[in-house]
Amino acid sequence: MHPWGRTLTAAGIQSPQLRDDYTRQCALVSAYRRHAYAAVRLLLPTALTPHVIAATAFMHHTDTLLDQGPAEARADGTFTEWEKDVRDGLATGESGHPVLRPLLHTVSAHPRLRGHVEEFLAGAPMDRDFTGFATEADYQAYVDAYSLPAFMLIACLLLATDADPAESRALCRAYIDGSQRLDFVNDLAEDLCDGRLTLPEETLERHGVSRADLTRGHDTPGTRALLADLLARARRDLLAGRGLPGLAPPAHRAFTRAVIALEVRTADAAMAKGPGVLRGPARPSVPAALRILAREYGRRGR
Repeated sequence: MHPWGRTLTAAGIQSPQLRDDYTRQCALVSAYRRHAYAAVRLLLPTALTPHVIAATAFMHHTDTLLDQGPAEARADGTFTEWEKDVRDGLATGESGHPVLRPLLHTVSAHPRLRGHVEEFLAGAPMDRDFTGFATEADYQAYVDAYSLPAFMLIACLLLATDADPAESRALCRAYIDGSQRLDFVNDLAEDLCDGRLTLPEETLERHGVSRADLTRGHDTPGTRALLADLLARARRDLLAGRGLPGLAPPAHRAFTRAVIALEVRTADAAMAKGPGVLRGPARPSVPAALRILAREYGRRGR
């Protein structure tokens, strides 16, 4: 792992302002996605690292704006102003915002990111206006409109430029379906506390589980079956995305394998925790995560 200053230099980031911006984003990403951040620093080529961090920070900042405050306030202005700032920045190549400045620089270095930023913005109202899923089909529509475009912000930097577009999107779709479902289960306690139920109502009904059961953390045969069903589906879809490393350049494959493996480990931890996820999220153990990173670091070296 190179020192951060050398990483910025290797990526061609020379401006003091931009170096400060990327450094700020690096600190934010490392704080909320520790395992993923460690994988980025250890396993990705040095010159790509700041760009993946900038895209991740932009996605997280946008997602936070979409989720903050009452729905009426979000609909009336917060995201609308941000969307205008982003589109203006894409049009001019300039911005005074510390999240957008590094993103725009990254777009200039990786032009295919631009289309994915625009697709992500177009789908963002699906998350802003979220009130719950009545059916599994509603959930799948959310994945198509919002989760997949969000993931493509990162995936487009990892996959080879000559990878088959249809195959790439299909594998990304499978992976993010599993990852999003896992997140919704793992974040149930926090989301329910915020008044959001992110599981399809028809799925709860099929297992005889009520929203109150989840809110109160009831350990019943129904809640156990519900969580096991959702997590098994998430794990299956994550594994269906294992072809993604084969579509990446050799230097990106160790990181891509590690990301998938860490998500599968998280699903395993959530399955082991069972109804305990209704009180807080599951995480892979530190030794398990370190073994994944060490294994891929060794494979990258070879």
